[in-house]
Amino acid sequence: MNHVGWAAKKIGGALVVLWLVATAIFIGIRMIPGDPAEAIMGGPGSQASAEALAAARTEFGLDQPVGVQYLLYLGKLAQLDFGTSYSLKRPVTEVMGEVLPNTLWLALISLAAAWLLALLFAAASMRTNRLGAWLGNMFEIIAAAVPHFWLGAVLIMLFSSALGWLPAVDNGTAAGLVLPVLTLALPLAGFLTQLMRDSLASAMGSQFALAARARGESRLMVFWRHGLRHAALPALNLTGWAFASLLSGAVVVEAIFARPGLGRSLLSAVLARDIPMVTGIALFSALVYILVMAIAEGIEKIIDPAGAGT
Repeated sequence: MNHVGWAAKKIGGALVVLWLVATAIFIGIRMIPGDPAEAIMGGPGSQASAEALAAARTEFGLDQPVGVQYLLYLGKLAQLDFGTSYSLKRPVTEVMGEVLPNTLWLALISLAAAWLLALLFAAASMRTNRLGAWLGNMFEIIAAAVPHFWLGAVLIMLFSSALGWLPAVDNGTAAGLVLPVLTLALPLAGFLTQLMRDSLASAMGSQFALAARARGESRLMVFWRHGLRHAALPALNLTGWAFASLLSGAVVVEAIFARPGLGRSLLSAVLARDIPMVTGIALFSALVYILVMAIAEGIEKIIDPAGAGT
């Protein structure tokens, strides 16, 4: 498939995914008990009059049939109009523009840290004895299974409360970023290492690796030059999913470490029934997932042109 066909296929798939996400949000939010007009007026505690609620329904089209609401909703999204946040009374795009860099920065650093830790774990597994390999495997399993909220609490108790090395709350410094990054990166690193381990063992026992050893290359050199390229492919295929998981994990991590970002904004929007804000953040997260998947596929084609799918 040529580059134009590949791009057309990706764009078409992206539009379908975004439509499905938007539809799921529309249905899901309207299944939540309560009156959206109350959320627009500030929630049940605002004690808005019946006239004010009726005016809000008319202004936002909530008095229309559900089918009409859905079409109006899609029409605005097609124009990249997410509307105004019910709770903050500000344009959704403006609010997202303020908090987006914080979450993307956190997710990107956590993804890089997870990959670095996974590579180190994989390299160590090639150089340890059976007991060391078993301990490393147990660590990977436990790390992959640990919930973010539990890990974040443990890291705070250890490195902030007990040792006093790092702040428990994100204070905008590099030190304040360490614990949130570790909370997101460690579980992902354990999962990536599990994916890489079997492929790495197979690659290191393959004919090309044995031939390289016969030519005098060290085991570590064979690992970096030959084994790692093949071992990384299974994990690379899931990089898009991994990045999406980091964005979802940011909801918990940003709440634990009081870090401003999309995660905290999404949590507040859900609690406030802020439909425009929930829609904007969810659609943006889906778009990021699609873009990262496309980038990961492109890198896979570069690493393994023969094995990459069209």
